[in-house]
Amino acid sequence: MKTTTPAEQGMHENKATARDTRTAILKRSIRANVPLRKTFVQAPKGAVSRHGPLKEFVTGRDLRGLKAYLMIVAACSNGDSGWSTTHDSAVWARMMDIGQTATEQSARTGAWRTLRRLEQRRLITCHRTGTKITVTLLREDGSGQPYDRPSGKAEEDRFLQIPATFWTKGYDELLDLPALALLLVVAREKNWSAFPAEKAPEWYGWSADTHERGLKKLLALGLVERRDHYKKAPLAPMGVTITYQYQRTAVVRPRKARKQAIQPTATSATKSTVNPSRAGGAQ
Repeated sequence: MKTTTPAEQGMHENKATARDTRTAILKRSIRANVPLRKTFVQAPKGAVSRHGPLKEFVTGRDLRGLKAYLMIVAACSNGDSGWSTTHDSAVWARMMDIGQTATEQSARTGAWRTLRRLEQRRLITCHRTGTKITVTLLREDGSGQPYDRPSGKAEEDRFLQIPATFWTKGYDELLDLPALALLLVVAREKNWSAFPAEKAPEWYGWSADTHERGLKKLLALGLVERRDHYKKAPLAPMGVTITYQYQRTAVVRPRKARKQAIQPTATSATKSTVNPSRAGGAQ
C-alpha cells in the first residue's frame, strides 16, 4: 500500500483550487465588475438575426467554453496588457476545473482545445510558447474585430456588468448551461423585464424549454427574483393578462464603487477647534 509522506500531504492540502485561481486572476485585473458587450447575448434591433455568439455555446452544449470565455473577459478587459493575458497551460486547465478529473497532460490539452473553440468563434486569439498560452480578446459580437473597452454610447457598444463576486463567492460553480445563459440574458435588460419563453428561438436562438429551465434554476438558487405583471386586456376573459418580470437579486448585481472618505483640511480642522459651539449647536 502506498503511503503519503508529510511533505506530499502538505502540498496537497495547500494546492490552489480552481476558485483560488479564478480569484487570483480577478485580483490581478483589479475589477469590481466585469463589462461585457450586450451584443454577445443578442444582436441589436434591426439586425438580420437577433442571435448573439452566446447561442453557439448553448446549442453546442459548451458550458466549459462559456465559463472560460467570461473569465478571459474578466482577466483581459482592464487593458493593462493590451487586452491579453498569459498563463501556463496547467493554470488555464485549473481555472477551467479540468484538472480534477484528468491527468496533467490531458488537462493541458483540454484547456488548449477549449481556447481553440473560442478562437474559432472569433472571440479571442490564442497562441502557445512552450507550456505558456497567451490569449487576446476580440470584440464580443464574434465579428473578429479588435477589442476595445465598451463605452456604452452606441447601441452596439452598450454593456452589461458581472460582479467579481460571481466568481469569488462560487456562484458560477452552481450554474448549468441554461442558467448561466439566462443570467446573462437577464443582466442584459433593465430591472423587471419580461423574458417570454416562446420568443427565445427568435431572440436568442435556443429552445423555449432551455429558456424556461434556465429561469427556473436561477429562481431556485435565489439569483433572480420574479413578480407578476398585469396588463389591461379588454378581450381577455378576465379583462387582464398576466406576465412574469425578472431582475437579478443583490448578490449578482454590479458592485458600486466605494466612495473615499473626505479628509478634513487644516483650515476646517482649525475652525472646528476655534468654534466648538458650531458642532450640534442650536440653529
